Amino acid sequence: MHEMVKGANVELTALSEDVGAVMVSLGWSSPTGEGDADVSVLLLTSDGKVRSNTDFYFYNNPVAADGSVQLLGKAPTADGNEDRITFDLTAIPADVEQIIVAASRYNGAEFGDLDDVRVTLADGSGEGLLRFSIEDAGAVGALLFGELYRRAGDWKFRAIGQGYESGLAGLAQDYGVDVDDDAEEAEQAEQTAAASEEARSQAVTASVAMETETPAEEDVVPAADETVPALAPVPGPVPVPIPVPVPVSVSVPVPEQAVAEPLVNEPAEAVARTVPRPRTAKKKVTLPKVARKSLAENDSWRAARLFPVSALKSDRDRETRATSVLLSVMAQVPEFGRRLTAGFGAPAGRMETFTEVSLPNGDSPRRPDGVIRVERAGKLWTALVETKTNGNALKPDQVQAYADIAARRGYEAVITLSNDVELDGSPLVDVKTDGRRKHKVALRHLSWADVAHQAQMLIRHEGVGNAAHAWLLQELLHYLQHDNSGCHGFQNMGPAWVPVRNGIDDETLCQGDQRAVEVVENWERLVRQVCLRMGGELGQQVLPVQRTKKGTDPRVRRAELADQLCLAGRLDSELRIEGTPGVLALSADLRTGKLRTSIEIVAPEQGYPLSWAKRLIRQLPDAPADLHVETLLVGEAAGPRGTLERLRREPGDLLPRNNAEIAGFRLSLFRGMGSTRGNAESGFIRSVDEAVDRFHDHVVMRLDRRPASARR
Repeated sequence: MHEMVKGANVELTALSEDVGAVMVSLGWSSPTGEGDADVSVLLLTSDGKVRSNTDFYFYNNPVAADGSVQLLGKAPTADGNEDRITFDLTAIPADVEQIIVAASRYNGAEFGDLDDVRVTLADGSGEGLLRFSIEDAGAVGALLFGELYRRAGDWKFRAIGQGYESGLAGLAQDYGVDVDDDAEEAEQAEQTAAASEEARSQAVTASVAMETETPAEEDVVPAADETVPALAPVPGPVPVPIPVPVPVSVSVPVPEQAVAEPLVNEPAEAVARTVPRPRTAKKKVTLPKVARKSLAENDSWRAARLFPVSALKSDRDRETRATSVLLSVMAQVPEFGRRLTAGFGAPAGRMETFTEVSLPNGDSPRRPDGVIRVERAGKLWTALVETKTNGNALKPDQVQAYADIAARRGYEAVITLSNDVELDGSPLVDVKTDGRRKHKVALRHLSWADVAHQAQMLIRHEGVGNAAHAWLLQELLHYLQHDNSGCHGFQNMGPAWVPVRNGIDDETLCQGDQRAVEVVENWERLVRQVCLRMGGELGQQVLPVQRTKKGTDPRVRRAELADQLCLAGRLDSELRIEGTPGVLALSADLRTGKLRTSIEIVAPEQGYPLSWAKRLIRQLPDAPADLHVETLLVGEAAGPRGTLERLRREPGDLLPRNNAEIAGFRLSLFRGMGSTRGNAESGFIRSVDEAVDRFHDHVVMRLDRRPASARR
């Protein structure tokens, strides 16, 4: 990989021939695991300014209409997180000469507090081409990492590493973006939106009640314009209501950008007049509280499904059906197809998908489960698809054969789909590459949990282009979540689970045992899947926290965690949920058979300790009575603790008797751990899901989400 220094530049074609589509990753880590930042992209003309506000891509406007820019969000890495952006350089408008890649922090945080601040760039096959490490970012809230720019028809990359004290809004304004960032106005808009949604929900509830009392009347359905709250406009896709079948009750919220986006074809000048001013305050996602009333006569009626699952009897049937269902929806819903393939180097263009395609391979032709083809400007991007469902593992010889065929035929990628979750440094299938071949084939993996996550994000939080697309995604999601589909995600802790548990129980498990490493890997897979599921449900970033030293090999890190498991008998992990006041810690104690979920809250900077304790207890009126609350003291000393049931009567019991300085509070819930390795009712995986959901819904969601410095 080409290492760059500040101010250096390099021509992309000198590093690879496959640079029509590239992925830029911005990464960082922090000693506490809580540091984070958000990426942004600006498309500039020759005068160094954006053409309009729509050339500014950030968390409120993540995707270009032509697919040339797409912010894919954060992904966990061995030593932190990376925020990924894909660029289809062949689709960048001709009058765009420069692409700025930046990131920003919020709530007064600075880049100087982060470690290993870096940017990397990979080609269409996923091979890393260059890396630029920013050694001293400084006390700045925004940072220019680098830029892509044209020279003589080719694209080059320049390492910048320049900071902005004025944050994201100041950076955007310097490049010609007309930012609407009145904090008071933003807060008022959010409150108005919440009030509008509440009023609409009450109105629908009243209508449903009247309809129940008077069956002869027509169904009362909210008008289409009633689903659009009066929010500050931000450019982006236009979500629409989903015709929700029963028994699944899911509606699509309308984000802020829907207001100013034209719903019909209008003249270009009219559209230009309605381009809104972007607001860098993060959008708040609020799910609707009332579902549309069903026309079913009773609960035994089942809605007709586009993708039925009742006839699935064998693994082969499940694999064939799942492949066909997924690929057909990808081809018909451009937003969804693009979302799944952009990270694999596919360009933005017309997509067609195929199943059971026969490809020559010596005396016996091969039939991959599917083929994806994307056409842009007369060029084709092709990927072969191999699918597994239930607990079936990918077969290395089969995937190797497809990789060889793809290389011979000039295809770009082989995509594998299964319930397994791929980890850094631990590929699910080890495929050998023939170095004599000039053409490179990217081997990519998707878990069914990834697919469900992307569908949830689109239909429940971000929005799609029309009602038909929304309905197709809803039908896909219903299919994937059905018990018969076999597409349930990671569901088995593996054959090493029971021997490791028994070894910990009778103290015969020794350090260096490979079975402990397998359990640690599967624990990491489970935690990543929990993050995907929660992120899709909440519409927020949920990521596992990695606390490792810079440059640590993932395999070395897992070996160290396996040794800790042998000594302590415990599996630990942390989840960072966007918008929460702390990190959600998850611990599975294999010795005691208990799961612990907890969160630590920093003490406010102002006020009195007794008022802190009273306020904390007041925030938890519906929390379980067995919630443990512990006072954290400065230093190593243990503070007072008690259950919520007792502390509701005596919150002063949380105060230390010796007037020691309070650093914060830790809230914890305990529950029994499932014993079996699978996802049955008595399974370990289900118990983890239920423990995290219970703690998040009844504790974390009730806490004040403002930073400690902002509390009064």
